[in-house]
Amino acid sequence: MASSRIEVYTTDPCGWCRRAKQMLADRGLAFNEIDVRDDDARREWLIEATGGRRTLPQIFVDGRSIGGYEDLASLLRSGGLAAAP
Repeated sequence: MASSRIEVYTTDPCGWCRRAKQMLADRGLAFNEIDVRDDDARREWLIEATGGRRTLPQIFVDGRSIGGYEDLASLLRSGGLAAAP
């Protein structure tokens, strides 16, 4: 079974971003971090891609926006995202 492609859009400093990354790392889930701190074009794209969300982190799984930290935590609790065996 192939693992999901996870992208975490962040900025520094961002406590929720650090927590989301740590939660993924603790579960052995690989992710790609994209820092949007100094990238206005990417931030605008991110707002459009998430339906207007402006907070960080924003997390995508297999190209689909799942939301931020709380959404990730909920998905992990429900077993909707697991590391590949």
